[in-house]
Amino acid sequence: MHILITGAAGMIGRKLSERLAKDGSLNGKPISKMTLTDVVAPAAPAGFSGKVDARVDDLPAPGVAQKLLAEKPDVIFHLAGVVSGEAELDFEKGYRVNLESIQHLLETIRKTPDYHPKFVYTSSIAVFGAPFPPAIYDEFHLTPLTSYGTQKAMGEFLLADYNRRGFLDGVGIRLPTICVRPGKPNKAASGFFSNIIREPLAGMEAVLPVKDTVVHGHATPRSAVGFLLHAASLTRAQLGPRINITMPGVYCTVGEQIEALRRIAGDKVVARIRREPDEMIIKIVSGWSERIDPKRALELGFTVEKSFDEIIRIHIEDELGGKIAA
Repeated sequence: MHILITGAAGMIGRKLSERLAKDGSLNGKPISKMTLTDVVAPAAPAGFSGKVDARVDDLPAPGVAQKLLAEKPDVIFHLAGVVSGEAELDFEKGYRVNLESIQHLLETIRKTPDYHPKFVYTSSIAVFGAPFPPAIYDEFHLTPLTSYGTQKAMGEFLLADYNRRGFLDGVGIRLPTICVRPGKPNKAASGFFSNIIREPLAGMEAVLPVKDTVVHGHATPRSAVGFLLHAASLTRAQLGPRINITMPGVYCTVGEQIEALRRIAGDKVVARIRREPDEMIIKIVSGWSERIDPKRALELGFTVEKSFDEIIRIHIEDELGGKIAA
């Protein structure tokens, strides 16, 4: 089996390739090759016995999708994208990366004879927009209120149509905010959800740009990889015509996040959070759904953490070696 991962240098792409290398197989089939691509060089995962082609590519550029798909990879994980805050600040870049990339991949698949790969697409709960019911159900209409959400929704529509026409076997997963993200802060509008946990645990100050009453959904990087692998295992019969699925998450207020941090790490760590309102982030976050009804995803076998305390403990275990900065 040959697997292609776009956005492979990103946090989720890196962890996905590491998990696949460790397992050595997907859906019961041995993995013989992984093609990893991003705008910066992806790292080849350790311990993989098959071939790794780690590439630097500008996916929306002419001819790049054709090169990536020339060997007809069996499974494509399309993770490449510009994050929410950056897509809002740079209109052209957001549409070029978030929309044109998937367009080029899908069109190349359509035009390649005798080729029908599994295509797993990472979307976002940003495809939904206010006003909201008490909880968003999977069939709720897509009314995004940001450029990022609009781009992701357009990707969902394209994937569903190419799947309907039989050009590929597609599935889209709408991710909650991945928290706690390792590494440094990025330009995602949702980044503060991770920052207010990650930086204090590492002994650094973090800025909280929204009120403690903001409600949001979270899942760990560990769960995100699990979502992707499980999505790749689902059949057409299991999915039916609605192939874009809203993932489950742990829903809580920012204040509840902070109290979970206090229970696990203490007052001194919590004191490293500094409140500094940011009107742009406040506006973006106010247009996101607060709670999701995960019924369909759970029925399809997706799983997630049970509490935000568990999310913090997983971050400490996976990224901090079990240690918290004094």
